[in-house]
Amino acid sequence: MYIAEQLKKKNVSEYLLYMWQVEDTLRAYGLDAEKMAAEYIPQFKLDDERNEELKGWYESLIQMIREENVEKNGHLQINKNILILLTDLHLQLLKSSKHPFYSAAYYKALPFIVELRSKSAESQEKGEIENCFDALYGMMLLRMQKKDISAETATAISNIAKLIGLLSDYYQKDKAGDVEF
Repeated sequence: MYIAEQLKKKNVSEYLLYMWQVEDTLRAYGLDAEKMAAEYIPQFKLDDERNEELKGWYESLIQMIREENVEKNGHLQINKNILILLTDLHLQLLKSSKHPFYSAAYYKALPFIVELRSKSAESQEKGEIENCFDALYGMMLLRMQKKDISAETATAISNIAKLIGLLSDYYQKDKAGDVEF
């Protein structure tokens, strides 16, 4: 909750990846807030009040997961909404001639995005920006598991990360009203 609040203000892409990780963590604990309170939350070494706030936040997310029927996989609508906003912004930036650096980053990442999309029917049903987030999240999971990453994969992720980083920067600027299209 506290990390999410900070990330949402600072970097929307990191926030979205963090929230995907929270969804998976909740699932790993069987959507059981009591189990999380006993086993997961203590690692943060918070005072009692903040422990309760965090538990309450997890409980509300668990309730949303159940209501939205994403207990096994998928993402909460609040997270999908951010992805929609980022996708809309991405398309606006590509249509505009005022953002050549963004377009250049997109076209540099595009072959890797196309390759990702070709690997599964599920990827083809999603938009390009969601495919990029899937790749970044997958890389994050591989790193957490300390798995080897090929040079080709590292290059692909680097290009995708640069694109998503630029998109995040534009998102912050757009929220502040500092982007012209």
